[in-house]
Amino acid sequence: MHVKLFLSVVLLALAGCSESSTPAASVEAAVESNPAPVAATSIYEDAVASSGRTDSDRERDAGRKPAQVLEFFAIEPGMTVLDMFSGGGYYTEMLSNIVGTEGKVVAHSNKAYADFLGDELNARYADGRLVNVEMMMAENNELELPADTFDVVMMVLAYHDIYYVSAEDGWPKIDGPKLLAEFLRGLKSGGTLAVVDHYAAAGSPRETGGTLHRIDPSIVIAEIEAAGFVLDGKSDIVRNMEDDHSLSMYDEQINGKTDRFVMKFRKP
Repeated sequence: MHVKLFLSVVLLALAGCSESSTPAASVEAAVESNPAPVAATSIYEDAVASSGRTDSDRERDAGRKPAQVLEFFAIEPGMTVLDMFSGGGYYTEMLSNIVGTEGKVVAHSNKAYADFLGDELNARYADGRLVNVEMMMAENNELELPADTFDVVMMVLAYHDIYYVSAEDGWPKIDGPKLLAEFLRGLKSGGTLAVVDHYAAAGSPRETGGTLHRIDPSIVIAEIEAAGFVLDGKSDIVRNMEDDHSLSMYDEQINGKTDRFVMKFRKP
């Protein structure tokens, strides 16, 4: 009797061990066959991480936050985008990556920018490396865009140049209303005018664009709305509250670290 009872207890104990170990083994097997998924990256992060970008471009990323800016502007594959006053092509390169083979980027420049950038600009487009990018050379006040063509017109760190004048640099006064009218004509219905620029102190005159190379965002909004656009969103992505807006954006104390506004306007 005692032997039977003892054997029963042992068998029950063994059965318990077997049952408790089976779920653990099952979980372990499930983990091995279904590893944790790798976090997905966005098309914007992929464009920033592209191996084709230069070290010089990457050094600017921390202050410019391009992935967030491009996502805010809703750049998508297949779009046709005008990169106005594209400079050395910092954004052009990433736009090319995002719009892909079904899209196109038109990179605008003028003689003053091209002369200033020289070899940097040549290296950007050497050997036709950005196959979906078309260069457009047009001097101030000579821009003519095909009607209803662009999904997005980007004007990054350049709106203030409407108020910059320099005969020495070959930079005549820009006719702002004419330029904005050309953007409106060139954009598709519902298209976006995307603007990033350096904050000027509130109430600063337009001429601050030519002296400190900054502009009061209220001026930008008023002028673009007067041209027929609708304000479609603002973002604080690249704010820097330590910038007191008193120095030229070229001053070494603040260059590359200015307080900036980001806005998008829609063509009705």
